[in-house]
Amino acid sequence: MDLQTKASLHKELLAFLRTKKFLILVCVIIGWSVVSPLMIVGLGLMVDSMSDLYSEFGVDMSGMTEELTSSASLGVASQISDISGVGVIVFLLVINSFAGGEQKKRSIIIPQSAGLSSFSYITPKFIVYPITIFILSFIGTIAAGVVSGFVFDENDLVFTNVVNAGILLGVSNMFYVCIHLTIGTGTGKPRISSAICIGALLLLPGFFVLADANPAFNPFTINTAAAAAVFGNVSSSGMFIGIIVALVLMVALYYIALFAQNARKIDNSGNEVLI
Repeated sequence: MDLQTKASLHKELLAFLRTKKFLILVCVIIGWSVVSPLMIVGLGLMVDSMSDLYSEFGVDMSGMTEELTSSASLGVASQISDISGVGVIVFLLVINSFAGGEQKKRSIIIPQSAGLSSFSYITPKFIVYPITIFILSFIGTIAAGVVSGFVFDENDLVFTNVVNAGILLGVSNMFYVCIHLTIGTGTGKPRISSAICIGALLLLPGFFVLADANPAFNPFTINTAAAAAVFGNVSSSGMFIGIIVALVLMVALYYIALFAQNARKIDNSGNEVLI
């Protein structure tokens, strides 16, 4: 890595940390990961407390109460669903200013005339933000596993399954962040990019599941495979191939972003000065 790229990486890290956006994402992803299993248990307790009311109408809710509070794996699966949805959406919105948003801000003019290359501009982004969401997602899954093991009646978690689920969740979230970085930096319109990514996040996984696309191989449904991995329902070979496919596509997205940056001229003529 040359000096220019190292300096750009240092700048990217400082901008990410000093604007407190990293702290916001830590609080959202890790905090939500801890709260998600507690919400499932709380829902079970609430249903149990209302069982007498339901019984007056001839409805037996004991089975649902037992299902919601008995399995610790359910708590981790709930965390995966929440982080692959709300967690990713928050992450995409928070990093808008780094996914091409600075191209229209005079306070962060990209000094191409001074010799800054597209490689030095794009590469740090594809290092900092995908790795960040992978680490936060993985740690969040482990935290959810620890919390679930304490609060659920039966701790049926297998540590290897939780680790596999955390890896798959991290890779799934990395994939969407890479799409956002590619579209955002390529067009200079991160808000449109985040809208496209959020739409894909909300619609495509369900579409591919209905189409019976194998979630272990499909980068758009790896989050579904992550939830299945908690229960040990994903094969090691399928998981490995799915991760490799997603990583190859992420590398392709990086080169597309690099090509798009080389092919266009950045407009630094805006009047905005805030980050």
